[in-house]
Amino acid sequence: MLIKIEQKFNKFMDYMGNVLVVVLLLMILNVFYDVLMRYLFHDSSIAMQEMEWHLFALIILFGTSYSLKENAHVRVDFLYDKFSEKTKAIINIVGTLVFLLPFTTLIIYGSYAFVMDSYSVSETSGDPGGLKYLWLIKAAIPVSFIILFLEGINYIIKNINIYRGIEKAKKNDPQGALS
Repeated sequence: MLIKIEQKFNKFMDYMGNVLVVVLLLMILNVFYDVLMRYLFHDSSIAMQEMEWHLFALIILFGTSYSLKENAHVRVDFLYDKFSEKTKAIINIVGTLVFLLPFTTLIIYGSYAFVMDSYSVSETSGDPGGLKYLWLIKAAIPVSFIILFLEGINYIIKNINIYRGIEKAKKNDPQGALS
């Protein structure tokens, strides 16, 4: 049952990764358009400039979950690599329970009022010609951390499977992620 849960969530995270690829392409096109307009036509749009950092924020916020799924997150490898697969799994489980899940819970809880304040006053950009509905980008904070929290649960499940020997760690993947 744990493997099925892990596989379903991995499928969702792969979908999220594909969405992030599209967002990255949109950001690249946005920057290209902005640079083209600014330097060739001496015209620029505040809204397009703001959209650049909004798209970048989405990539960073939602990319953290995908990064955890793909084991592309930071760890102290010179120590970690010397441990057995079971010891690595225990470290990952404890680290996720002690650090990741409480941190994500804190951000989810703390950002709710931030988003609701923005929504309640219909916050818009302070710059003339800027974007409206700033609560939408602010809402990405708790949503992305909810997804990161769920990926943390999935990461724990993955490491339980490794610890129990149900899943073998891949040679080139220190965590043995199901792909």
